[in-house]
Amino acid sequence: MRKVAVITWLLVLLTTIVALFWHNEWVYRLPTPVPNNYRRVEPGTAINENNKLPFTTNKPVFLHFFNPDCPCSRFNIPHFKSLVKTYSHQITFAIVPVTRKRITANEILKKFGFAIPVLFDSTLAATCGVYSTPQAVVLDTNRQLYFRGNYNRSRYCTDKKTEYARMAIDKLLHNNAAIIFDQFALKAYGCQLPKCSK
Repeated sequence: MRKVAVITWLLVLLTTIVALFWHNEWVYRLPTPVPNNYRRVEPGTAINENNKLPFTTNKPVFLHFFNPDCPCSRFNIPHFKSLVKTYSHQITFAIVPVTRKRITANEILKKFGFAIPVLFDSTLAATCGVYSTPQAVVLDTNRQLYFRGNYNRSRYCTDKKTEYARMAIDKLLHNNAAIIFDQFALKAYGCQLPKCSK
């Protein structure tokens, strides 16, 4: 009798764990709700109005919108680090923290393990049309919006076929032509701004 009770308890525990993982995956696959006051920003829109961006280089700019409280942002850190490692000689990278929590640039950079600019500008998200984290924004050399979207279709950024941010960088660096992506690249998935609600 005791053996049956233990086996039943273990099955209930295992079922609960599987259900929690399934629920998290299902929630992640749902797009982040678009805010009521959202203003879409089209590719080609000038982003550097009023000198919001403190970069003097002629290189394209990659803005990483990051919320330290968002699990999706945390899962994305290794993927973002690989982009910086691969393209930092051709692209200027910066992290844009979007959180209500007080956090310093050093605390942010400690999570990433390298020194790149951290921009504490709460208006940049709206300027670029970002309402979810993590999101990638790629600006061309004229500081016009080239790409705003997801890093990858996979929650852990492991799907090589849907490395949207990397594809956008490669396309911009090689021919600067307009890019066409599927709905998973351009719909926001992750945590709503300014706080994580997923």
